[in-house]
Amino acid sequence: MAKTHSTYVCQNCGRQTPRYFGRCPSCGEFNTMVEEIHETSKVSGKKQRVVLPQSQPQRLGEISNEAGMRLTVPIGEFNRVLGGGIVPGSITLIGGEPGIGKSTLILQTCAMLALHVGRVLYVSGEESVQQIKMRADRMELAAPELFLLTETNLADIFEQINRIDPVILIIDSIQTIYTEESESSPGSVSQVRECASRLQMLAKTTGVSVFMIGHVTKDGSIAGPRVLEHIVDTVLYLEGDPFQAFRLLRSVKNRFGATSEVGVFEMSGLGMIEVPNPSEAFLAERMTNAPGTTIAVSMEGTRPLLVEIQALTSPTSFGNPRRTPNGVDMNRLLMVSAVLTKRLGLKLHEQDIFINVIGGLKIDEPASDLAMALAMASSYYDKPTPADMVVIGEIGLSGELRAVSQIQARLYEASKMGFKRALIPKMRRKLPDMPTDIKLVEVRHVGEAMAIAVPKD
Repeated sequence: MAKTHSTYVCQNCGRQTPRYFGRCPSCGEFNTMVEEIHETSKVSGKKQRVVLPQSQPQRLGEISNEAGMRLTVPIGEFNRVLGGGIVPGSITLIGGEPGIGKSTLILQTCAMLALHVGRVLYVSGEESVQQIKMRADRMELAAPELFLLTETNLADIFEQINRIDPVILIIDSIQTIYTEESESSPGSVSQVRECASRLQMLAKTTGVSVFMIGHVTKDGSIAGPRVLEHIVDTVLYLEGDPFQAFRLLRSVKNRFGATSEVGVFEMSGLGMIEVPNPSEAFLAERMTNAPGTTIAVSMEGTRPLLVEIQALTSPTSFGNPRRTPNGVDMNRLLMVSAVLTKRLGLKLHEQDIFINVIGGLKIDEPASDLAMALAMASSYYDKPTPADMVVIGEIGLSGELRAVSQIQARLYEASKMGFKRALIPKMRRKLPDMPTDIKLVEVRHVGEAMAIAVPKD
């Protein structure tokens, strides 16, 4: 006779408890504990042990590299983020806010892969095949080997996979798929974890490359248990301002390539258009000789990007001045403004400060500290910085400038974009392979940098 028991599972972190809590003991979120009823029996409670092919121990030198041949994606920016192509048998998770363009990018990629690689099966649990067809017609896509399926039952999906034998499998989205062996509702922690595990087993045993689209929570992370990101080989996020045309495809985990790699796309009526030269696109509408703007060189994975940082300082009307960052970390803004106030005497405690990174980019690395500081000083004194100068450097609490990584790649990108001078921290030794057509201005302190870029007289 079957026995039933219930557990309470946090839908945010996956914590299981035997009784209900208003607040999850692990992640601290409120009202996320959901009751799940489990049914077990002596017959159905046993799980069949799955033996993977080549499960016997092998010497490292005897293992063939043929399984590691990548499938080239016709979209160069997508191919770059994946680390050079799709690894057969890999499983990739793609997340992003609603309406950001996940399904559009995947459908566009599927159509191109179906023309160059082989059969592709697109499984949608949210849209009908007619709706997907309408989107494909709008983007003028035609791929005879692209198969569409509207299904949410994992067992039925596996039957179609065995019949079609695709090279690429798309699941849109993983939160809508369910298996009848789990009693919980689709989208719950147990269903997402079980379906993702079975898809992982499918990818590793058959060599089918699986792409899963995932919903995101209100804080921007992929919904479901954290173990979902551990199961997959690659985690990609599609980011961007909904009011901007640019979209960034960012890799936060990649077992087959570099993490933090970024691909840049532009949303259009015909789908996603790749931007091979993002620096040129981000600086296309730049106003030269405008106070409060500087050009920083940020590293996104292995790619250097030239971005425009804007600052605006104005006398505050409140007791506490405002600090409003858009595209930079709030703590970095507070630290840089405190250094300018303490070390250089700028009365920023009387000013509201607004920082904006053009293009919807988000810069987290400290190499943009000096550019942020000079933009604030330029707005404070109402004097523009040199139009032909890029700014690179990290600021310490004493106002000293510290070296940053991959300085050669940053300078080559600045030289390629036509900049003639680069304001950088003092180098302890001469580095090889430095560009010769850009003048290096080396300084040790943020005060020296301000005297050069924003002179008071």
